[in-house]
Amino acid sequence: MSIKILIDSACDIVKAEAKKLGITLIPMEITFADKTYYDGFDLSHDKFYELLSESKEIPQTSQINEYRFEEAFTELTADGSEVLCITMSSKLSGTCERAKHAAQKFDGNVAVVDSYNVAIGERILLDYAIRLVKDGLSLQEVKKELDDKKHKIQLVAYVDSLKYLYKGGRLTATNTAVGTILNIKPIVEMGEGVVKVVGKVLGIKKAFSLIYEKMEKLGKIDFTKPFAVGYSGVDDSNLVRFVEELKEKFVEFKNVCKYQIGSTIGTHIGDGCVGIAYFSK
Repeated sequence: MSIKILIDSACDIVKAEAKKLGITLIPMEITFADKTYYDGFDLSHDKFYELLSESKEIPQTSQINEYRFEEAFTELTADGSEVLCITMSSKLSGTCERAKHAAQKFDGNVAVVDSYNVAIGERILLDYAIRLVKDGLSLQEVKKELDDKKHKIQLVAYVDSLKYLYKGGRLTATNTAVGTILNIKPIVEMGEGVVKVVGKVLGIKKAFSLIYEKMEKLGKIDFTKPFAVGYSGVDDSNLVRFVEELKEKFVEFKNVCKYQIGSTIGTHIGDGCVGIAYFSK
């Protein structure tokens, strides 16, 4: 019995890429003013950042409802296949719970994994899942392995602009103005399924240094498992600089995967962000 993989677009994959990987992508909805798009389907990452820069208000994102999951599960199991569904962190959205409710109607043929992550953190869990399925593990074996290892995923990033944190109500106008003048870069990480601000530094050079410091504390990289770097926006110059520094520290980074961060997190961080996600040893 074959296993098909379904994942929400919070992992920042777009439809064409999902097709190449042989997986099914179920998109989040994102609304600018009075127009709603399907993330990764009729809204590319580049187009999203173009709209974001033009918009005075933060766009609204909607969780995937139970009906859409049930519809997708029905289609994927019609030929007797089993389904592995990976979702963004249940602490960031109700999407995971909607998937679990829908899965209950499929007699154990659908397994849902709460990634406890988002963006590149969710993406590397997907990459690991694809590897496990290709290795011939059963549905429940894959689910157990992912549930065991997802807590070892580390995601650390810096935010280049305070503008979108202010638009989203996470900073006051005064803090934003002062931070912008001083070139303050917040450092964030995923911890227990939520995004946390873990430091603030002046300038990009110190931001990179703090990321490396956080990585040392979180645990060494397990290079036997997927790892990736990501960037937000359409300009990847900060990412290029970040990767060059990582290559000096780790020879294994010559083969790093590079992903563009999409709307789910991009809505809150804007462009210029750079981060890394990996499994710690």
